[in-house]
Amino acid sequence: MKVLLRGVRIVTVTHPASSAEPVDVRMENGEVTAVGHLTPEPAERVIAADGRWLIPGLWDQHVHLRQWAQARLRLDLSGTTGPGEVIARVRAHLAGRPTVVVGAGFRSATWSVQPTTAALDAVSGDVPTVLISGDVHAGWLNSAAQRWLGVTARPGVLDESEWFALVPRLEELLATDLDQAYRLAVDDAAARGVVGLVDMEFEAGFRAWPGRFAAGIDAVRVRTATYADGLEDVIAAGLRTGSVLEPRGLLTMGPLKIISDGSLNSRTARCCEPYADGRYGTQNYPLEELVRLLGRAASRLDVALHAIGDAALTTALDAFEATGARGGVEHVQLAHFEEFARMARLGLRASVQPAHLLDDRAVTAQVWPDRADRCFAFRSMLDAGVPLALGSDAPVSPLDPWLAMAAAVHRSADAAPPWNPGEAITVAETLAASVDGQPTVGVGSRADLALLDADPLPRGDSAAVAASLRAMRVAATFVGGRPTHLAV
Repeated sequence: MKVLLRGVRIVTVTHPASSAEPVDVRMENGEVTAVGHLTPEPAERVIAADGRWLIPGLWDQHVHLRQWAQARLRLDLSGTTGPGEVIARVRAHLAGRPTVVVGAGFRSATWSVQPTTAALDAVSGDVPTVLISGDVHAGWLNSAAQRWLGVTARPGVLDESEWFALVPRLEELLATDLDQAYRLAVDDAAARGVVGLVDMEFEAGFRAWPGRFAAGIDAVRVRTATYADGLEDVIAAGLRTGSVLEPRGLLTMGPLKIISDGSLNSRTARCCEPYADGRYGTQNYPLEELVRLLGRAASRLDVALHAIGDAALTTALDAFEATGARGGVEHVQLAHFEEFARMARLGLRASVQPAHLLDDRAVTAQVWPDRADRCFAFRSMLDAGVPLALGSDAPVSPLDPWLAMAAAVHRSADAAPPWNPGEAITVAETLAASVDGQPTVGVGSRADLALLDADPLPRGDSAAVAASLRAMRVAATFVGGRPTHLAV
């Protein structure tokens, strides 16, 4: 299919400028083949852009897509300030007589009263009830759900590795009409200008995703990760990062994902100094095991190594340095600034999720009051030569690149002043970190494009810029020259 976009303003991503003079852009066979004042060709589809802004399509570099797809259908527990509010929402939801309750989004780190099984039992009775924390690192289950999922009875939440081990079983039991949930999720992503994502789901994605593409769930490109328990299967299949897994090249093998420590809200991110309550967090993989895994993957797969705490980051960098593995660190939420120079020297990128700072600001003040200045240090990373790649970690935050960019620019989403404004980055830098390394649209570039109603490099103070980004309307999205979203 040939597509001609008439009258676009091409945005140069690498510096804050866009074309003042509209031009035409032709796409064919998955790439841009001509730019200028063009004459439509026979059988060519012509789309009038009317002076709209054209950018390379956006990528979300960290998504748990099955959980995000299902979270959109679950009881919303976000914004709750204690167990009582959660219980009230569960009680109201039970009025509809569901056979199973699954909710998501509670954040208990700052609660004065912590979740208990007994409190959930009192309202839910024999209806299996599973409530997933907002950071997806813990689950609050009633007794019926514990029996349903084969979990040994316990008085409170399941954390970290125990919870992660349970997720595949839970998802298997809840997999009704999953294709439709996926389809709605990727269509919504396309409507936000997203052309690709890295799926970090807990599954053998290289086996599961080809069937989804065959079923027409193909509005975005997907790089599918593997975890340590699937690494040998990936190697046995002869796959490497970048291996093509479906005929059109839309699906490729992604990285080895390793969750080396916990999270802030679960107070399990591994830190050099103790939390306010005296704990240091959890190191899920000791250095020697990380070295073994990275060494095994080094010649085959990029590595996406989750490290939220500063101690976990140091251990992660030690493992990269010992093995020569390539890839990057996921989250980099808390760090000693001197580690950024080491990241740059090792050629590692930081895959970060700026919208997390909107949710984590209050809990940071409570549990990391002595180190809040070292959180989400985007400016320091860039200045040290560490490339950034933006994502959402959906369902932890919404799969919305405009929200992520706005958070990175302004570091606040309400009337509160920006948090650590010296670590903000420019709107041009956020866009560059969101387009998978594409500098602009030109002849020979990928025909993965987003057409916008407004300039994505607005001027003004950070609050005004962030507001413009959050309000951005996407008129069209193209993947390989194929429209995946069209609202012109």
